[in-house]
Amino acid sequence: MSNKEKLMDEYEIKVNDLVANVRINLYPDDFVPVYTVSILNISKVTLGILEKIKEEFVSKVNIGVVNISIEQGYKAIEKEFIRELHVLIRKYLPQVDMPTADFLVNHLIRENLGLGKIEILLNDSNLEEIVVNSAKDCVWIYHRQYGWLKTNIFVENERKIRHYSTLIGREVGKDITVLQPLMDATLKTGDRVNATLYPISTTGNTLTIRKFSDKPWTVVDLIKKETLTSEVAAWIWLAMQYELSILVAGGTASGKTSMLNAISNFLPPNQRVISIEDTRELVLPDHLHWVPMETRLANPEGKGEITMLDLVINSLRMRPDRILVGEIRRKREAEVLFEAMHTGHSVYGTIHANNAHETINRLTNPPIDLPKNLISSIGLIVVQFRNRRTGKRKTLQVAEIDDSGNENVIFQYNFSTDKFIMAKKPKRIIDEINLYSGLSESAILADVAKKTKFINWLVEKQFDDVDKVGLLISKYYHKKDIKKK
Repeated sequence: MSNKEKLMDEYEIKVNDLVANVRINLYPDDFVPVYTVSILNISKVTLGILEKIKEEFVSKVNIGVVNISIEQGYKAIEKEFIRELHVLIRKYLPQVDMPTADFLVNHLIRENLGLGKIEILLNDSNLEEIVVNSAKDCVWIYHRQYGWLKTNIFVENERKIRHYSTLIGREVGKDITVLQPLMDATLKTGDRVNATLYPISTTGNTLTIRKFSDKPWTVVDLIKKETLTSEVAAWIWLAMQYELSILVAGGTASGKTSMLNAISNFLPPNQRVISIEDTRELVLPDHLHWVPMETRLANPEGKGEITMLDLVINSLRMRPDRILVGEIRRKREAEVLFEAMHTGHSVYGTIHANNAHETINRLTNPPIDLPKNLISSIGLIVVQFRNRRTGKRKTLQVAEIDDSGNENVIFQYNFSTDKFIMAKKPKRIIDEINLYSGLSESAILADVAKKTKFINWLVEKQFDDVDKVGLLISKYYHKKDIKKK
């Protein structure tokens, strides 16, 4: 390593039998750190030979005309490719044994039938986003700790980027063409993909992959990351226990879904939960009575679509106690959900808005355009914020909604002190819990204190597995119920 460059981090990634080394360096003449991938268990000489094999292989097989949307056809093609690659391996590397030949063939198959070196990035759990801007530019990534980074990976040409997009689309029955140059799709791993074709993206074809989190977020994770405090979490828990509906608001990549997943740990174990998402992201504790549902896109003939509205309406016929919605976007969806709140269902969802006041404006103006009197059905608005300079996520506000549909911010993050402050005393939460449970204000505050202590214990013991955290919270509910009896 040169004295002029600064090594920020180094670790290994395993992709099946492949081992890759990652080094993150900051160079003096660059303002963005560089994420460098090198394959450890294949020598540079062997990689050079594999590149020759790849060139000869590509000249023999025109991948672009292969239809891999039919599983049987794909398996047959893969079998033929493996046979041909073994022939080329024996030709260029006659000394290698069969296990090594199988390993090298699998590497070449990934390069030709998979997403190439992008598959290494997909196996790095530290990454949130993988971005291909064009063949001229390097692949960019968004690292959980270091933010946006350049990489030493390039896609060789625009045709290859388009091939990757086509490959991803065909797996879910979608096409990307000159007439349909935009595509949203999902990988089998749950990672979300957006693709665009030139000239819609004027510098070249693009690919944006939002990685699905390997480990579901828990309330312990959020407290350890200082996204919120145990006291704030305890008030959210109290609201959920007494069935107040909650909206999680925030900008893009502010951690809305992570927060929704984390507070789902607070759901009681004896109630039926229905979740509705465009792309499955929520992972609830496995002991809950939970039915996850997912929308479906129309097929190429325009048939078979299942929308968010279809699932919301259907969920009301499934006797749910709690309904979780990935994102509220349209008027009809919002109307049905708020009607569900009015009829006694607890609803939890996300919405794009930067603060509590903006959330109410978003709900009461086009395109959602709900009457203001419906907004009082919301118990709490939890607002997430991401600092684009540091990449850190914070709970910016927790606000209750009064009877007139206006926000009352009870917790506010203070940027100058880096602390959460109680901006106003909770009123509606206390009044509602008192009305429906008979608990006095002092008893409610004592309950919040006990919940805060319990959450601190979870953090101290470092319980951050979603199933373990959910199970311990369920036991907390159970002990409380026994004491009541």
